[in-house]
Amino acid sequence: MAKKSEATGTSVGATVGSKKKRIRKIFGDIHEVVQMPNLIEVQRESYEQFLRSDKSTGYVSGLEKTLRSVFPIRDFAGTAELDFVHYELEDPKYDTTECRQRGITYAAPMKVTLRLIVFEVDTETETRSVLDIKEQDVYMGDMPLMTENGTFIINGPKAEMSTKIT
Repeated sequence: MAKKSEATGTSVGATVGSKKKRIRKIFGDIHEVVQMPNLIEVQRESYEQFLRSDKSTGYVSGLEKTLRSVFPIRDFAGTAELDFVHYELEDPKYDTTECRQRGITYAAPMKVTLRLIVFEVDTETETRSVLDIKEQDVYMGDMPLMTENGTFIINGPKAEMSTKIT
């Protein structure tokens, strides 16, 4: 008969004749060692970090960092330059319940403020002087928003995102 080791929770094999029994480990008695993180909170925090930047410290991340990496856009002649100023997410048009009922995406309109600088280029000295500066808000599209449950509503039904644990 196998004895159970008190220290390890392992059944110790006993020798029967010339055959040795297998050692069996009992994992049902192991208590929780590490608390499981709230995976929905991890997803929500990650999405919030993607959307926000700290303007007071000048720290940019996520969406703003991506937009800043694309701009400024210059023409080949050097006569115009398009700069990114900032972006803003407006309030969503419909709430989550209404989006599910209508079969539409739960999203907020994203407006980007762009600055167009037009230069006058002196062909002899190749120096540029500012001719005109225009700043305008441009509608860039709808940004899908995450619900309180950590899901997205795309065309009506919920779209789940899974967090990968490695």
